[in-house]
Amino acid sequence: PHRTELYEAPPSGCWPIVYSPDYNITFMGLEKLHPFDAGKWGKVINFLKEEKLIADDLIVQAREATDEDLLVVHTRRYLNKLKWSFVVATITEIPPVAFLPNFVVQRKVLKPLRTQTGGTIMAGKLAVDRGWAINVGGGFHHCSSDKGGGFCAYADITLAIKFLFERVQGVSRATIIDLDAHQGNGHERDFMDDPRVYIMDAYNRYIYPGDGFAKRAIKRKVELEWGTEDTEYLQKVHTHVEGALNEFKPDIVVYNAGTDILDGDPLGGLAISPQGIVKRDEVVFRAARSRGVPVLMVTSGGYQKRTARIIADSILNLHSLGLLGGEQAACVLGSPSLDHMVRDSAKDFSNLS
Repeated sequence: PHRTELYEAPPSGCWPIVYSPDYNITFMGLEKLHPFDAGKWGKVINFLKEEKLIADDLIVQAREATDEDLLVVHTRRYLNKLKWSFVVATITEIPPVAFLPNFVVQRKVLKPLRTQTGGTIMAGKLAVDRGWAINVGGGFHHCSSDKGGGFCAYADITLAIKFLFERVQGVSRATIIDLDAHQGNGHERDFMDDPRVYIMDAYNRYIYPGDGFAKRAIKRKVELEWGTEDTEYLQKVHTHVEGALNEFKPDIVVYNAGTDILDGDPLGGLAISPQGIVKRDEVVFRAARSRGVPVLMVTSGGYQKRTARIIADSILNLHSLGLLGGEQAACVLGSPSLDHMVRDSAKDFSNLS
């Protein structure tokens, strides 16, 4: 297989948290025409820095996926279509993009999405190496090899899995746990008849995309009603995540952790609290980590102003519970104080018992 920059090893001291300032979409205020916060990714990182969990030189810098990378999944025909601004306007649901010259669209809209896509591919390899990884962006689950939509222009989940299958020894089975409020019809179409990929998808059954054909690829379908609340939701997630991982033993879990399930999300139509989201992520990480299965998390949909804080709180919670591998904890604080090391080893010990 051809060499890709995306699989070059980052410095061993880094946390497997992938991000680049290039993730954020900002151009002339046009991003405000979409109901989301197009700078949410940078805000998550800023919250984590404020809490002293990370510093710039301790996270992995995402690199932009090249055409060569994208062609591992996408058709040339599809990539050529993105050279038309009106096509990108349709996919991103920002109509005025149709009137911008394509070089502006490439630089201001597609480059951020390609960089997030590169981030997901990088995080796949990191997860296998370190046991877990989080791409602070990505999760473009409505895009398949030849069709974008729902703000998803590149099929990053499909790409990350195909890269692992083709280039990483010992990875031949993957489970996608898609807990964004919307059905993940992109990866479902891409892996429709692939027995190596098991898909669990929990979503509001009444909203976009309602892709009946793609639903045939879902092995565990959890269709939710309008306004589903924490208790019912968490019980269903717990039951089905455990069931999914008992039914099929994967080499990697790709966790699409959309926050558009949050109460008040204009598109999701569910009513989960911030605490419910934090708990949900914990359920998934516990299930995967307790079985020794590497987990790759992507942040996907959810763009209310409060979203970035919730994602950061969730990552802090996973860290405080020892669900993010212990070995990177030392590099966070430069040289860890003795009591920090004692505390960590005590925590690791209590996890064993």
